[in-house]
Amino acid sequence: MTRLAALLLAALLAVVGCGERRPAPELVVGSRPDAESILLADIYVAALRSYGFAARSETADDAMAKLDSGAFTVVPAFTGQMLQTLQPGASALSDKQVYRAMIAALPEGIAAGDYTTAAEDKPALLVTQATAKAWGGSDLSELPGHCDGLVFGSVAGVRPPAAVGSCRPPAPREFRDAPTMLAALRAGELTAAWTTTTANPDVPADLVMLADGKSALIQAENVVPLYRRNALSTRQLLAINEVAGVLDTAALADMRRQVAGGADPQAVAGGWLAEHPLGR
Repeated sequence: MTRLAALLLAALLAVVGCGERRPAPELVVGSRPDAESILLADIYVAALRSYGFAARSETADDAMAKLDSGAFTVVPAFTGQMLQTLQPGASALSDKQVYRAMIAALPEGIAAGDYTTAAEDKPALLVTQATAKAWGGSDLSELPGHCDGLVFGSVAGVRPPAAVGSCRPPAPREFRDAPTMLAALRAGELTAAWTTTTANPDVPADLVMLADGKSALIQAENVVPLYRRNALSTRQLLAINEVAGVLDTAALADMRRQVAGGADPQAVAGGWLAEHPLGR
């Protein structure tokens, strides 16, 4: 009788054990409804799927609020923008400084994964070859010495920094599109034109993008995944962190171009990851 009871108990435990093996819940990677945010979300979705995890992207006007409430598990962001949202006026500039300051300012329950050291989308300045020669170089550090009387331009959506070192550039003239702005730059109507490092990756031969190389003068804007603390397994966290070692500015710019041309962001992200598989 005791042996029969033991067999019945073992069978019952086996049935209960099988019933508890439910598939892992689908992870939701959230983003704002703009094209670049959706693309970034789809990159992290593709990364999670490549590791065998169910994941999908979803948009919201306030993605951080959804992350805070638990409706989203992961939200990609740019380090500088997130730091300014959490701590307006923060003065950190280099990628490491901005990342550390952002982490310190994150709300309780939200953590940050690895940021992409080679992928950024921060404000950048275009000038003519003649201007770069007159200034004595093509590094952004030349700008403060020629700050007075400059005329800047920008395309709607680009947010110029309030200061570049000791120079506080005047509000730029706003143009409807990049070709119109660049035509004004070439015509001498502008001294410099604001763009971003991924908006104009292929700089025309007659123009120069000033490099922020000698010293960080513009706040870093590196891609970073934010996630709900304790909501990801070790392998899920590994999946999103591996993006940091693969994604670079050139690839991000190319994917942005494809999406701007009408390509599906999910297909673009999946295609990029197929060419740059994680875990290798």
